[in-house]
Parts: sequence; structure tokens; C-alpha cells
Amino acid sequence: MPRTKKKKSRGGQHGQVQPFSDEDASIETLSHCSSYSDTASVADEGGEAGEDAALEDFQYKLKGFIDSTVDKSAKTRQGALDGLKTAMATRILYEFISERRMTITDSIERCLKKGKGDEQRAAASLACLLCIQLGSGIESEEVFKTLKPIFKNILADGSANIQARQAVATSLGLCTLVAEDDILDVHATMECFENLFTRSYARMDGTCPLISPQTSQLHTNALLSWALLLTICTANQLKDILRKHLPKLPRLLESEDVNMRIAAGETIALLFELARDMDTEFEFDDWDELCDKLNALATDCNKHRAKTDKRKQRSVFRDVLKAVEESDFQPETIRFGTERMTIDSWVRKRTYDAFREFVGSGMNYHLQANEFIRDVFELGPPMLVDSATIKAMKISRFERHLHNSAAFKARTKARSKFRDKRVDVGEF
Repeated sequence: MPRTKKKKSRGGQHGQVQPFSDEDASIETLSHCSSYSDTASVADEGGEAGEDAALEDFQYKLKGFIDSTVDKSAKTRQGALDGLKTAMATRILYEFISERRMTITDSIERCLKKGKGDEQRAAASLACLLCIQLGSGIESEEVFKTLKPIFKNILADGSANIQARQAVATSLGLCTLVAEDDILDVHATMECFENLFTRSYARMDGTCPLISPQTSQLHTNALLSWALLLTICTANQLKDILRKHLPKLPRLLESEDVNMRIAAGETIALLFELARDMDTEFEFDDWDELCDKLNALATDCNKHRAKTDKRKQRSVFRDVLKAVEESDFQPETIRFGTERMTIDSWVRKRTYDAFREFVGSGMNYHLQANEFIRDVFELGPPMLVDSATIKAMKISRFERHLHNSAAFKARTKARSKFRDKRVDVGEF
């Protein structure tokens, strides 16, 4: 995974400004916010003056959010943090943020130390988005050096707000991936996560520890962050981890929490993939027993489990079983703008899911315009898209509704015809 330490040039913030809403996340709106779609935006706004006014208004809002992070009201501070999160998730703001990096970092630090629950959770997420905007380099390293001790204190503090600890467990993982410059420190952070999720291991007699749903979610988040950092471990570290943890991880498959079972299954699949990348002849002593467990989860019919949980679990564990038995991965294609990317491994899936956790529906935009994320997924420099191409890609909401409606009716009609056919088994 590329980890360049030099400061890179970034796209600007020019473009059409909209109020912060769900529409900001749509690729049609977001394309106007990138540095390479200025031409289209200028035309839409009526020239340079309109563009400058829109940019000035947008930056004024952002400055207001930054100022409000030190307000006396907790509600105001949280609203400001959420506003900054939305902006960073849906736009490239490198120049603006770089100039105010220390101020934003100080605000996050203050909210993490003095805030409560929701405020701490919002601050932890904002820290991660700040690192994603700055990319892998000196600036994000300095941000992380300030915030890492606070993250670790909250994570280890059993008396801290559980939702804040859950958010920190997720943010610490991705911030470490982006901004940690020492692989030994990566390993130390992984040990912090191990101290949490290993508490969910089933006992040797097969019974599970009594854990509240919220604590189980904390352990699940810690496991997923630990799995994310597996993707950047050295070969020697991976060998130690395989020896120490692979025999024990299947004990998480006994958890009552479906999210923990799924996280454990995907982590096991990831470990098998990494192990076989190092050694094509890799063998696991308890392979047969593990496959039996995975197969049971892939065909789970326990009546005491919710139907939705069973469907979700069975789908995931069919893929996990194939990974363990056959080294197989079901690829998925992600389309963004005029490009596409294939998720073709458990490593890439865990990395993609981790970034999407924070940027949400802005993921496609970041895949197009964020140089750091494009480096991570080896997509090359951002492609230049002219205004004509952008307009050609646009489809009005009404047209899209008609298209989806027609496609739905066609599928329904085809399925009805298929169901009406009475297939004679004897013909086969």
C-alpha cells in the first residue's frame, strides 16, 4: 500500500455550493465540487463572479463551524462537528483544511477530552476524516500524534462512555492505517484492539461470556480495526499473528451477536488469504473443524435467531467458507464517474469498507478525486473530466425514476412468467 511522505498537490474547493444535505452526497452534485469540474460550475453559476461568491459563502460556513467547536453549548459544538464531517465526507478541502489543521486538531482534542458521548463520537469520526483529507504524510502524522494518546486512553477506560469507545475503536484503526509512520507502533495499537475483542472468545467448554450488546459492538469494532491493520503488517508480524490468533479466532464464531460472528468470519477469511499469499502451501491444523463450523453458519437454521440475521449471516459465511476451502473470492465492481474498480480480495474489501464507514455516500466522489484514496486502491492520478462529459453523465431524477420503474416492472413480469411455468422434473 503506497505510503508517500511528501506533500502532494490537491484539488481545489471551487464549485457550486449547496446547503449541507443528503443531496451533497450525490455524485451529480459532488462533481461540481471537484477541482476538475470548474468549467461546468462556472457555466451553471453565470461566470467567475458567481463561482467566487459561492466559494466564499461555503468557506464562511466552514469557518463558522470551526469557531463553533469551542462554543459553551454542547449541542452547538456537536452540530459544528457534524457540519465539518459532512463537508469533509463530500468534498476535497485539502487547501482550506491544511491552513487550519492545528485549529481543527485542537478542537477535536478538546471535544474528546471534555465532551460527552455523542460529542466524543462526532470528534473521533472528524479526526478520521481530517486524516483522509490530508492523506498519508507529515501533516496527518502530526494530527495523529496529538490525538493517538487520547484515543487509546478512551479505548482502555472501562468507565468511559461506551458509544465514544465504539467510535474511537473504529477511528483509531483507520487513522493508524493513514497516518502511523512506525510499523512497531502499528503492532502496539493492534495489541490494544486484541485486549478488547479477545474478551468475547468462547470459553474452552464452548460457553460464551456474558457481554452486553453495546460491549459486544465495541469488541466487534476493535476486531474490524485489528483486521484492517493486518493488511499493512510485515511478513514476520503476520507469521506471529497466524500462530497466536488463528487457532483462537474461531471461538468468536460462537458469539450470540451476529455482527461479531460475521466480523470474525471475514477476519478468518482475510487471515487465510494473507497466509496463502506468503505461502501457497499454508496449512491449518484445525482446518476440518473450522470448515464444519463455517458450513454450519452458512446453513444456519436456528429458530431462536432473527430471519434477517440468518439471511445476512448465511450469505457472508458462504463466501467465507469458499475462501477457506478453495481460496476463492467473489469479486464486486464499483463504478464511479467514468471509471470502475474491482474489489477482488478480502484485503481490498476490508480497506474499502473501512473508508466507506466514514465518507459514506461520498465514497464514489473520493474514489474520483481524493489522491490518497486513489493511491491506496492503485487507481492512478485523478482523471480530468470536462464539462461535456459531466453533463452527458447526468440523468434527471424524474428520468432515473422512470428508468427504475420500468426495470422493476420488467423484472416482476419476467419472474411471474417463470413462476407460472410448471417444469416437469421427469424431462431432465
